[in-house]
Formats: sequence, structure tokens, C-alpha cells
Amino acid sequence: MKFYILTLGCKVNAYESEAMKESLINEHFIYTENEDEADIYIVNTCSVTNMADNKSKKMVRHGKRKNKIVVVCGCSSENNQEIYKQMDIDILIGTKEKSKIASIIKNYIEKKQQYIHFYPKEENLLFEDMKVTNFDSHTRAFVKIEDGCNNFCSYCIIPYVRRNIRSKDFNAALLEIKNLVLHGHKEIVLTGILTGSYNSNGHNLRDLIQEMSKIDGLERIRISSIEITELDHEMLEEIKNNKKIVNHFHIPLQAGSNEILKRMNRKYDLETFKKKIEEIRLIKEDVSITTDVIVGHPYETEELFLKTIETCKEIGFSKIHVFPFSKRDGTPSSRMPMQVSDEEKKERSRRLNALSKELESQFYQKHNGSVVEVLVEETNEFESIGFTSNYLKVKIKETLKHNELYKVKIVEYQEEMLIGERI
Repeated sequence: MKFYILTLGCKVNAYESEAMKESLINEHFIYTENEDEADIYIVNTCSVTNMADNKSKKMVRHGKRKNKIVVVCGCSSENNQEIYKQMDIDILIGTKEKSKIASIIKNYIEKKQQYIHFYPKEENLLFEDMKVTNFDSHTRAFVKIEDGCNNFCSYCIIPYVRRNIRSKDFNAALLEIKNLVLHGHKEIVLTGILTGSYNSNGHNLRDLIQEMSKIDGLERIRISSIEITELDHEMLEEIKNNKKIVNHFHIPLQAGSNEILKRMNRKYDLETFKKKIEEIRLIKEDVSITTDVIVGHPYETEELFLKTIETCKEIGFSKIHVFPFSKRDGTPSSRMPMQVSDEEKKERSRRLNALSKELESQFYQKHNGSVVEVLVEETNEFESIGFTSNYLKVKIKETLKHNELYKVKIVEYQEEMLIGERI
């Protein structure tokens, strides 16, 4: 039987979908990228915003209309269990049991019995071990090393759906990374819900990075996202001394004023954030720092929004991922007074996105004439496209080998891309 997987949301979901795909193929199911020819339609849902929830439900309804075996999993189904139960889905689970998806589907095919299973909300969960041996949908391979979050930012639903922090076994993580490198992956992206909180039998994220750096053939180590509070002295020392750690860090800011950071229950103030960014720039040459910012959180006045604009300019991010505040039922922010109108959120998002484009353009343009190393991710008979360590997109007008590193001289800047010539 053929199966199709639709993945919504973050890199953790992307990894989990890849693991489900591999486990199904190992059980002799056939993967297809064409949903129309699939017998099994899997939706790996997302619940980070109301829009993500709505899209998840829309895609489930879309799958049901195709008269296939419909499988639903992920954060949206975990967060909206009763709604999904009423949708008459063949197989319905939450954020757990994705590792068992092949046996669950085989059992359903054999018995034709609907399967619905969620874990009690008060239960502490163990890390659900999955593995991927070849991340064939990407040049960069993701490895999920952590799950769960205990930060409880006032706007965020994720700690309620992903639950307690837990980590992948240290040796299992290293073995998975070794296998991925053996399959040709030169860049590994470490990912999780709160990646920097990784802790396995006394081994922290720095320990894992140090050990995986010894693997022959591994050229780049990227952390999908890390909180400013997780960049302690030891971690900064590792960033300074380890040449395999890339020159790009995604560090969420979320708000550019202390007043809103406090309302958000973030665990730092602006002064701490700025100081750490300065430290990173002192120890890592030509570093790219990208961020997330939420606009229109309750109590955000025009004056406080302008503070965010000024903060982002002062820090000089190379890209800002802008999210209008999404009122998530069950979170403290959803019950706050001083809610910002949708029109105002939309307008503020437009202004911050305009600043992001300006900052991104400046970061790209300063590399004109420089020599960079590019990992090729796409290639055809006319050109090749890849990314630098600091995540600049580069096009080379030449057919090069996929998944290989090349020295390239930048000769031109185009919108959101550099043009280079191989040296």
C-alpha cells in the first residue's frame, strides 16, 4: 500500500515525519509524493498558532474527502482532542506514538478498527526514541535530541501539548548522527522543542556537540534554535573553539521591550539579551543571528512596538521571523486585558517584516566580493544552489555535485540571494 505524509510546523515535526516514513518503508509500505495515488493519508499537525490549528483541521478534512485511510498525529490533535474525535478519523494520536505508526497502521488494516489514543495530561512522558538513517528529503539532516518545554511563556501552548522536558539517549544520538554522516550528510541540524535544555545521563548539549565533532566526514553542526538563557559560559567557549559549529544562530527575542518580555514570562531582560549577542559576535567571526518576534501581544502599545523596532535595529539581526500574536485558549496571555486588534497586529507585522527585509539585504550585500564556502543543496544542468555556514543562499551558474562543499567568490547580490563563481 502507498502512503503520503503532509507535515505542518517545525523542524521537530519534519524529523518525526521522516522517522515515520522510514519505519513504514521498512515495513514494506510504499512512499509517494502524490497524495492522489496514496492509500494512506497521514497529517502531522501543528498547533503553534490558531492559523496552524485551522490549517491542520482543513488538511484533515481534505484527506477525508479523498476516501483514504486517514492518520492524524501531532500537536494540533493533542491540543484539540475532542474536536478531532468528532471528525471520525481512522487513526488518531497526539504527540506520542509516532514511532509505532507502522504497527498501528498494520493493525488497523488487519482489524478495520478505529484507533484513538492519547496519554493522560498529568503523566510525565519518556523520550520517544526514533531514528532516521538517511534524511533523503534534505541535504542537511535533522536529529531530534530533545522534546518538551517547561518555560511556560504566557502566550505559548506548546508546553501543554509537548509536555515535560526529556532527551534522547546520549549514545543513541551519537550513533544516529554517525549513521547519517555515513550516508553522506555533511551537515547535522540538532533540533528539539527546547534544544539547549538537552540532558542525557549528565551529558548536556555541549558534551554532545564535542563528541559528534570527532566524527569524520561531519563538516557542519547547526542548532535549529537556542534560547539566550541556554548560552552559558561553557556553551560560548564551545562556540568559540569548535570550528564545526556554523556561523548562524537562531535566538528568539520575542519582544524588544522589558515591559512585554515580563508579560510574556520570558526568562531574561533586554540588557542580558544584548550582552550575550555582543559576546557571540566577539567570538564568532561573521556570525548571522536570526530571531523570532511576536507583535501585538496584550499590553503592547504603539510606543512599546516602536521599542521593538529600535531594539531589532540596534541588535542588527540578519533576519526576523515575525509572528502576529495568536490568542491560544488556556494560556495566560489569552486572558489578559489590553488585547491588540487584528488590524493593528497586521500593520505592525508589515512594518517589522519591512525592517527584516532591510536588515537581511544589508547582511547579504556586505558579502559581495568575499570568498565563502557553499554546501550545494540543489543542482541542475544550468546552475547550483547552496548555503554558507552563516546561512546565506548562493547561486553558482555551473553544475556542481550535490551535497559537496565548494569555495565560491561572490560577484553579485540579487534579492535574497548571492551569485558566486567557483574558485
